[in-house]
Amino acid sequence: MNTVTPTKRSERLTWIDAARGFAIFGIFIVNIGAFSAPYFLYGGAEEAWTAPVDQFIQAFKDVFFQASFYTLFSILFGFGFQIVKERVIDKGINVKLFLFRRLLILIGFGMIHAFLIWSGDILLSYGIVGLFLIAFIHRKNITLIIWSLILLGSSAAYFTMYLFNFREYLGYANFQEIRQAMESYTSNDLLVILSQNLHDWLYSNGVFTYILLLTTLLPMFLIGMFIARKRWLHNPELNRRVLWICWGVSLLFFAALKWGPYLYGNPEWFYFIQDNVGGTASALFYLFSITLMYQSGIGAKLLKPFSHVGRLSLTNYILQSVIQFILFYGVGFGLYGSITPSVSIGVVVIVFSLQVIFSKWWMAKYRFGPLEWAWRSLTYLEKQPMRGRTAERNEVHH
Repeated sequence: MNTVTPTKRSERLTWIDAARGFAIFGIFIVNIGAFSAPYFLYGGAEEAWTAPVDQFIQAFKDVFFQASFYTLFSILFGFGFQIVKERVIDKGINVKLFLFRRLLILIGFGMIHAFLIWSGDILLSYGIVGLFLIAFIHRKNITLIIWSLILLGSSAAYFTMYLFNFREYLGYANFQEIRQAMESYTSNDLLVILSQNLHDWLYSNGVFTYILLLTTLLPMFLIGMFIARKRWLHNPELNRRVLWICWGVSLLFFAALKWGPYLYGNPEWFYFIQDNVGGTASALFYLFSITLMYQSGIGAKLLKPFSHVGRLSLTNYILQSVIQFILFYGVGFGLYGSITPSVSIGVVVIVFSLQVIFSKWWMAKYRFGPLEWAWRSLTYLEKQPMRGRTAERNEVHH
């Protein structure tokens, strides 16, 4: 019987781990604003945070972080999906059944995260939209690109036109929902907190939302699959020229669509293109930048901390939510609604630095992160070896 084994340490692309860790950092920067206050979901941030430093940080996050890092994570999801698919096919396993099982397990993680920890979860969306990705595993490269352009282009054009037609109704805060969220999340009653969390999830998710996600997430998955198939990132030295061309093109669109709107008042009706098309460009720019930087000694040294976190991306993503749950909600420290954007950046730097230390320590002892081990074991229908080679050698010597 053929079996499939996870990627070995010697086979890993460490710059992809660094890109994944960098994405976890950027997602944290964005998520903490939504986790610590109701303004991201219900509006009113400009009225709540009037200090110039907070206004500047909000704009800085909008240009360099908003919609850039979950997009980068989505591209890397597609990239990893293709790598797993290739390994499964090489072993003669039923690839569609294997990937379907892998995604169902991810959906399970997402449901736990979304309903018991935080409504802003992305794993559930990844698992559901990822099911459509199975239909593309045997399609040609050109098919992946055409579908990604059609899906992203059509949704960007339609939704932007819709927002433009109703532009005078945009930008208003829902103060009733803000008050309710403030009251619920500062409560010391866990059931009240989880009820509000469910309310927020239902508010931001529905049939239309998932149709929209299909036109924004699926293109990122397809782009990631395409890049993995082209193997540009597998051997950057051999593909340096194409990587620099992609870097330059992505920077151009990044500047035009993420920075450009601020030249004419950053209108709210333009945000869909800014986030989804501009976010795609910025994500690709970050991915190519990290890959190219990692090929130099200094660049690799600077990015190495991110690679530690990237090895445990699922564990670190969930861990960030658990930490924020404790920090901001009433059953913990109850800081919800009381920290400013400038303070939140400090919280992210401190927590992420601890995650770097934890991740480095963990991977020196074990082969996988805790949740990565659970996901792999369930996917491969076999308990994976947890102890790392270094730990095993230490046990022998002692």
